[in-house]
Amino acid sequence: MRLGIFKQAASKHKRNSHYQVWTHENHAINVYSDKFVTQKIHYIHMNPVRAGLVRQPEDYIYSSACNYASVSAVLPEVEMLTLSVITVK
Repeated sequence: MRLGIFKQAASKHKRNSHYQVWTHENHAINVYSDKFVTQKIHYIHMNPVRAGLVRQPEDYIYSSACNYASVSAVLPEVEMLTLSVITVK
């Protein structure tokens, strides 16, 4: 059933022949503070939770959330940012 959603999305763009998983929109935003970067990291870490893939951000093995939460990570190898404030909820 979900494959149909990707097929429908592909039909709206000339560049796709069968399926589209990612959006083509690009909304560049200037990174202007540690707080802003922290907010974006948290947003990215929460994506698998919002999608219902895991209960906690640290449970998603392809996320750097484990590293920022000081939990032992399986994947991926991460070079952490040095920011004045990092919080993981």
